[in-house]
Amino acid sequence: MKKLVVLVTVFVFALTLSACGNTEAGWDSTNNITVYTRDTSSGTRAGFMGGIGFDEAEEDDSVLVDGFVIKDNTGILNSITTDEYGIGYISLATLNDDVKGLAFNGVEPSVPNVVNNTYDLKRPFNYVTRAMDDYANETEKNIVLAFVAFMGTTDGADIITNEGAVALESTETWDDIAAEHPVCAQDNSDVVIRFGGSDSIQKIAEALSSAFAPKCGNFVPEHDHTGSSDGFKRTQGSEKDGDNYKHIGFASRPFKDSEAGEAGTQGQLAWDAIVVIVNLNNELNSVTAADLKNIYSGEVTTWEELLD
Repeated sequence: MKKLVVLVTVFVFALTLSACGNTEAGWDSTNNITVYTRDTSSGTRAGFMGGIGFDEAEEDDSVLVDGFVIKDNTGILNSITTDEYGIGYISLATLNDDVKGLAFNGVEPSVPNVVNNTYDLKRPFNYVTRAMDDYANETEKNIVLAFVAFMGTTDGADIITNEGAVALESTETWDDIAAEHPVCAQDNSDVVIRFGGSDSIQKIAEALSSAFAPKCGNFVPEHDHTGSSDGFKRTQGSEKDGDNYKHIGFASRPFKDSEAGEAGTQGQLAWDAIVVIVNLNNELNSVTAADLKNIYSGEVTTWEELLD
C-alpha cells in the first residue's frame, strides 16, 4: 500500500510539472523572456539589429521591449550563464561552452559557416588609424603602419583565428616584410601606442599587439576599448586630441558615412559573426530573424510562444 502511495505521488508531481511547462531540469517555458542588449554605441548592436530587420533599434532604445537590460559583451555572456530566462547576443569570438549559441535561420554559428557565407549574422571587423599627418612624431606613425602590415600577414592571421574570428586570406609572413619597416629594428621601449574602439575586438587586438610588440622594438601597447563609435571618434573624430585619443581604433561594423576619414587609414582585419545566446537549460535551439525582432520589440514575451 505504501509503495502504491509513493507511485501515485510521483505521477501527480510529474503531471503538474508538465502542465506548467517545466523541463526535468526545472526550466519553465511560461516564464517571461529577459532581454539583454548592448548600448547604442556598440557595433555589435548595430550589426544585430540590422541583421534581424529591426534597423530602427540600432540607435533608439525607445522601440525596444519594456524592461530590457543593457550590458557589454562580457556582461551579457556572464549574465546568460546564470539567467535561465535571458536572451542576448555576443561576438562569435566570445562564445564559450557556458552558454548555448542558437542556430540563426537554421544555420549553426560557426567559423566554417561564416567562411562559406551561409550564416546570415556576419559582420566585418575594421580598423582606423590617425591621419598620416596627425602623429606626435614619425616613430609613432611608423609603428602604427608596421602594426597594420602585421595584421595582414599569416602571423597576424594565425592570432586572429586563435582568438575566434575569421582572418582574411594572407600569403606573406612578417619575416617577408619586416625589412620594409625599419622602425621595428630600433629600441621603441619608451613609445606607447594606444588602441581603442570596439570591445568585441579587444581580445584580438590585445593578442595582436602582445605578439607584435617584441617584433617592433618592444613598444608599449595600451588598450582602452569602449565601443565601435569611439574607434573613429578618438583617432580622427571629435575626440582625436582629447585625453582619450588613440593611435588605432576598431569597429565591429562597417564605418558610417560620417566616419569616412582620410584615404588609406581604414581597412578590415577579419570577419566575425554575431551569436544569439541563451542559458544552457533553455529548450530553444534555433531562432529566426522574425522571432528575434518580435522578442526585442516586445511582441513575444514568453518562451512558450517560441516553442509552440
